[in-house]
Amino acid sequence: MNQIKITLLTIAVLLCSISARAQNFEVDGIYYKVLSREKLTAEVTYKRYYNGNYENDYSGAVIIPSTVTYDSKTYSVMSIGDHAFEGCSSLTSITMPEGVTSIGNNAFYNCSSLTNITIPESVTSIGSSAFWGCSSLTSITIPEGVISIGNNAFNGCRSLTNITIPESVTSIGFNPFKGTAWLNN
Repeated sequence: MNQIKITLLTIAVLLCSISARAQNFEVDGIYYKVLSREKLTAEVTYKRYYNGNYENDYSGAVIIPSTVTYDSKTYSVMSIGDHAFEGCSSLTSITMPEGVTSIGNNAFYNCSSLTNITIPESVTSIGSSAFWGCSSLTSITIPEGVISIGNNAFNGCRSLTNITIPESVTSIGFNPFKGTAWLNN
């Protein structure tokens, strides 16, 4: 009898943990992860993680909507997640909606064709290595709302010649602009 109770309890715990996991979904070629089912919030994420690599197939100009509907629920897009666009060598521009508050670590890592990015005023943090290796990026305006810029955020952006940093930035990580043309001016 005790063994049956333990087995049923184990099954119940497993079912609860499965339903509590983050849910990923795709709408119009953009991948999302549910952040909160109660608050109806989501973040942009990568397609999948496989064999030690973040797999993505974003290319060209990507415009992220401020809301996305999935399973009859409308979610507000709150962030660009860690590794969301990592390695998208054919991504040329990205437009984020007002309401996005953070750009995750390695979010645009090695997006070597990225030439244009629009960061909304609502962003408060740019993660470590967020734009590392975006070698075609020539100009970036960091909006007034940004408080922190992570380690190596723009490292290796060798074509980056124009950077505007607002007074609101109070925390800048290690080597955020290493390897940029701007730093060498």
